[in-house]
Amino acid sequence: MTTKDQSPDLEWRDGGVPVSTRFDDPYFSLAGGLAETRHVFLAGNDLPARLRPGFQVAELGFGTGLNLLALAELAQVPIRFTSFEAFPMALDQLERAHAAFPGLAALSEALRRGYAARHFWLGQVEVELIVGDARDTLPAWQGMADAWFLDGFSPARNPELWEPALMGEVGAHTVPGGTFATYSAAGHVRRALEAAGFAVERAPGHAGKRHMSRGRRL
Repeated sequence: MTTKDQSPDLEWRDGGVPVSTRFDDPYFSLAGGLAETRHVFLAGNDLPARLRPGFQVAELGFGTGLNLLALAELAQVPIRFTSFEAFPMALDQLERAHAAFPGLAALSEALRRGYAARHFWLGQVEVELIVGDARDTLPAWQGMADAWFLDGFSPARNPELWEPALMGEVGAHTVPGGTFATYSAAGHVRRALEAAGFAVERAPGHAGKRHMSRGRRL
């Protein structure tokens, strides 16, 4: 299952939206990527209200780093962010993707400066990017998350990142009362997260999408 550290194959659509040719899926919403991040991953985990020093956010699917940028924009205390990514973008790919979010330009530039180190600070956020197949790397992670951003490609196109065993690892690496949020409302994803120890609920999705999923570790 181990994946070499290699950049993804991309094509660019609709004014600069990167699309993975491997998974035939865009990296962020065509209906407003930053707005979706704020709705799904931040509000879905009750952030920033829950943030406190040392709070640990974990993520499946770093992609363009958009979720990190949105989190760093609002974090007012030192927190930690760990993301698991099998196919990290090259710097030039990141720069092109970040052009879609001019309001985050300063943070985006700072992200790219630290990116090669895989461990850096972005504002108040201590960032760790763990490269490799999450089915290998998450079980070996020693951390425990207070909140999860589950942001892999669509379960229909990238089922490996949503399989029950990996969702079980998400549960095992979540503190009691910790949360997750994801844009996906797929029934098999919700069932896998319930089996992993979460109380799961559906919530209104972003930009007309009927549902997303969120939950709390029991």
